[in-house]
Amino acid sequence: MKVREAIETRRAYRSLDPTTITDELIRDLAASARLAPSCFNYQPWRFVFVRDPEVLGEMHDALAKNNRWIQRASMIVAVFSREEDDCSVRDRVYHQFDTGMATAFLILRATELGLVAHPIAGYKEKRVKVILGIPEEMQVITLVAVGKHAGVLHDLLTESQKDREKERPPRRPFEEFAYIDRYER
Repeated sequence: MKVREAIETRRAYRSLDPTTITDELIRDLAASARLAPSCFNYQPWRFVFVRDPEVLGEMHDALAKNNRWIQRASMIVAVFSREEDDCSVRDRVYHQFDTGMATAFLILRATELGLVAHPIAGYKEKRVKVILGIPEEMQVITLVAVGKHAGVLHDLLTESQKDREKERPPRRPFEEFAYIDRYER
């Protein structure tokens, strides 16, 4: 699969089926993430790959109610960093941006391998830190649910989630987000 194909194939599916998560898969995803660019090559990102069923069960308790569907994920990747580990140029702080790029590389590699890697924002950060032993000074930026796309819509999805599962949500046209030479309203 070429990069463009992975970009076009990637979807934030919620209806998941289990898949085997091996050490080799985890190392493969991490290897892709580590190649992302970062300010002065500081590489501020950190990941905890959670596949143990007991720890996954604890993580489920840290999720927002509308993220119940993650119970069918085979792995949850906690993505975190801190400002001190990356550049700050004037008022621009780069750790979130750089960590986001590394996460995108991980997601695209998972897509290439035929997996769904769905980042979420609905979780209790303090609870996630306690469960995974992440230091307080770190910021958990996202959790990424990993699994296989299911051929059926599972009951853990809400009705609106089931509707969104059927077709890709609309994307803004070029003219609403991109400009040539100068920003124009």
